[in-house]
Amino acid sequence: MSPTALVPHQGSHEDHALIGDVLAHLDAQIASARSLLEVVLEQGAAIRARDVHTVVRLAGILRGEMGRRQLLEEERSRLLTRSGERLGVPAEAVTLGLLGTLTDSATSEHARLRSAELRGLLHELQREHACNRSLMQIELGFLDHLMGMLSLDGVNGYDTHGSSKSITRPRPHGALHVLDLRA
Repeated sequence: MSPTALVPHQGSHEDHALIGDVLAHLDAQIASARSLLEVVLEQGAAIRARDVHTVVRLAGILRGEMGRRQLLEEERSRLLTRSGERLGVPAEAVTLGLLGTLTDSATSEHARLRSAELRGLLHELQREHACNRSLMQIELGFLDHLMGMLSLDGVNGYDTHGSSKSITRPRPHGALHVLDLRA
């Protein structure tokens, strides 16, 4: 069912348009979050498979989707401002409950359900992204450990300034860390 199909047939044209735009925006947010979650899940599988090329490719896709999400957030801000003006409250005080006063109960309930779905998707997205970050830190920690085990002492490389120096790094208290998950 299209978002505008739920907008009531009573009330002002301005209210109908606003509620229709809010519902369409919720649908766009949900589609974006689903797309982002799909990429993050695929990236997690690539990390587990140690498929570096796929991880890097998906990181680029994530950056592009985050750019699209930024545009959605800008639209959200405009909708909040418009809603606040219509309701006579500041944009930051606008809630779905207040917007529900401009429409019928079926449309209001539909908006609440879509909002709940979006919150759930964003929560799952955050959890999966944190898991991917942890997996990457583990992989990088393991690589750091392997490089340290190669005993490259005395082998010179170049630092970022072009100066020749030993490529081994001093380790605190002489210890080797297999996993160093400090952020």
